[in-house]
Amino acid sequence: MFEWSETEVLIRDSIRSFVDKEIRPHVDELESGALPPYDIIRKLFAAFGVDTMASESINALLAKRRKRAESGETSESTGDSGGSPFGGQESLALIAVSELAGVSLGIVASMGVSIGLTAQTILAKGTLAQQERWLPKLATFEHIGAWAITEPGSGSDAFGGMTTTVRRDGDEYILNGQKTFITNGPHADVIVVYAKLDTGDGTPQRDRPVLTFVLDKGMPGLTQGRAFKKMGMMSSPTGELFFSDIRLGKDRLLGEREPAASDGDGRDSARASFAVERVGVAALALGIINECHRLSVDYAKQRTLWGREIGQFQLIQLKLAKMEIARINVQNMVFSAIEKLRAGALPDLAEASAMKLYASETATEVAMEAVQLFGGNGYMSEYRVEQLARDAKSLMIYAGSNEIQVTHIAKGLLAG
Repeated sequence: MFEWSETEVLIRDSIRSFVDKEIRPHVDELESGALPPYDIIRKLFAAFGVDTMASESINALLAKRRKRAESGETSESTGDSGGSPFGGQESLALIAVSELAGVSLGIVASMGVSIGLTAQTILAKGTLAQQERWLPKLATFEHIGAWAITEPGSGSDAFGGMTTTVRRDGDEYILNGQKTFITNGPHADVIVVYAKLDTGDGTPQRDRPVLTFVLDKGMPGLTQGRAFKKMGMMSSPTGELFFSDIRLGKDRLLGEREPAASDGDGRDSARASFAVERVGVAALALGIINECHRLSVDYAKQRTLWGREIGQFQLIQLKLAKMEIARINVQNMVFSAIEKLRAGALPDLAEASAMKLYASETATEVAMEAVQLFGGNGYMSEYRVEQLARDAKSLMIYAGSNEIQVTHIAKGLLAG
């Protein structure tokens, strides 16, 4: 049975100390959007040496790949398939994600999209030259990454409804379209963009291949919209991206070639990213549940009615008991994922979707029960359960709405 090791508990406690000192005092500024999360993330990286370790790790990996390429070896012949999205530190990554989510979910979203989606897509699908070009600064968070797939008219039908297009123009491509709900979009330095290839041969829009490109901030034709006002996750800037006749060389096409039919296309890398993201959502949910649980237990001990602590009333005890059951269940899901990741396997899309569906619904239920337990105080923004309830709800939409998770789970069962 998996349990946190002594070292992992020490790291968890160190992260909690950092959160108490560097994040909790700034939550109101983060939640109002007045303070972008990026400098806090960089301070976190520096405090735990993550920036130095990431720099050393990515430089060593790229040097290894450079040497291999010069000797004529391929990644297929050596078993180098891109590396784990958690860099071999699965439990530590999920501990950090969980601890941060209970205080500022948006910080985790901004960090995860930059490193877990943007950088990982380039690591998995980019050429060596592309990896050397973009990964060193993404890995250390010197540069902020965004991963752009969602569009105003597509939502859960991300590929079928995609209308952002690229067309060939000699040896280059011309990109046009729009993306929305893009985490880090307003501030991103590096943007991974998915677009349909318009070959001009009459192929229906839904059936056209998907190509993946990397854009840099400030490119002609690229407009990064300002951050939206949201119900929750306010500490993570989310916005729109607009592409107007952006000229792209093949050096910006991930892999630097259009994939053959047998290779698959951009859909495949996106689906792999979806699975990673949804496992992460379970860890985010656990963080929110843990924080709601802690705050509710403390409040039940301190708040008095009719001369008694409310924790002595059976209805309050029922709420706390259900929170504890939820905490155990979601924690066990996260532990199961860690064991699988340590064995070198990533949960498939159906399993990851099941984790995301259950954990996000459970976190929302726990957070709303925490608000109810706090009564009128719980509805006030001065009490953190109000923020946690808004943040928890976002998990039912973030990384694919829960309705689409049902489809992925059922397809996985029926395909077996």
